[in-house]
Amino acid sequence: MKTTHNNTDMLEEYDFKNGITGKYSKEYKNGTNVVVIDPDVAKYFHDHDSVNEALRSILPIIKRITAKS
Repeated sequence: MKTTHNNTDMLEEYDFKNGITGKYSKEYKNGTNVVVIDPDVAKYFHDHDSVNEALRSILPIIKRITAKS
C-alpha cells in the first residue's frame, strides 16, 4: 500500500472529501472529559456505556464514604 508523503499512518486510499470540519467543535467548546484507561481495564469495557454503568453502580458506595468524612 502506498502512503502519502512522509506520513506512514495515512494511506492514499483514505478519502476525506466528504468530511465535515469542526463536527464536534461545539461539544468540545462546552467542555470535555476524556479519560484514558489502562489496557488491562479496557478489555472489560467495550464502550462508554459499559464504563458509565460500572461507575454508576459504585456511586452509592462513594457517596456513603464521603458522607462519613
